[in-house]
Amino acid sequence: MIGDPSNQQYYNEEPIQTKDSSLFTKTFFWMFLGLLGTAGVAAYSYYSGLLYGLITAGFFPILLVVELVVVLLFSFLFRKLSPTVVGILYFLYAFINGLSFSTIFYAYELSSIVYVFLISAAIYGGLAFYGYITKKDLGKWGNVLFGMLVGGLVITLINLFLQNSTLEIILDWVILIAFFGITVYDMNKIRQFEGDTELNQEKLSIYCAMQLYLDFINIFLRILAIFGKRRN
Repeated sequence: MIGDPSNQQYYNEEPIQTKDSSLFTKTFFWMFLGLLGTAGVAAYSYYSGLLYGLITAGFFPILLVVELVVVLLFSFLFRKLSPTVVGILYFLYAFINGLSFSTIFYAYELSSIVYVFLISAAIYGGLAFYGYITKKDLGKWGNVLFGMLVGGLVITLINLFLQNSTLEIILDWVILIAFFGITVYDMNKIRQFEGDTELNQEKLSIYCAMQLYLDFINIFLRILAIFGKRRN
């Protein structure tokens, strides 16, 4: 479920004359709706048996491919698409992610999932707040954090064949720390974008929401993998 759209800046977007609310407010509104959609689909897929049906029918790998295609379309065609299409892709990704996300209900106890979610939300909130208020120049963070993330993912793929449990724990921590930093970095970017009328604020708010959505999802999943109580 790791994914991060391209961090290109969209300075060639069509201008918007007025804004009804701040980019910050719109971004978190979109993010909340995306997380709500993911949680709703995940719960329904588990309790209705939809996920089990998809797995037994052999459709789960196709689902993962579709999920990847949607996030790639969102990333690379973002500037060419209308705000409506961008919004549709965002929710499509959130809903499909909810289907794959429902696997955690099979792997972890419900009480542990709830507990880790609350802890993750508290940590995420603190990181996001720091990223928004800090006056430090975080421009150099991007390449370092992206390098950590790519390195962690490559080694994770290798470890699928090695099945080294110690290495898996180390990778969970490395990727978790990387997403801690990415959350701060992404929030700092939003503060820089806010109030810039040269950017299409509607599309930009959805783009930023996708970034923050992915940050939170990955922080939650890594903390769950490290501290979550697994089912017997």
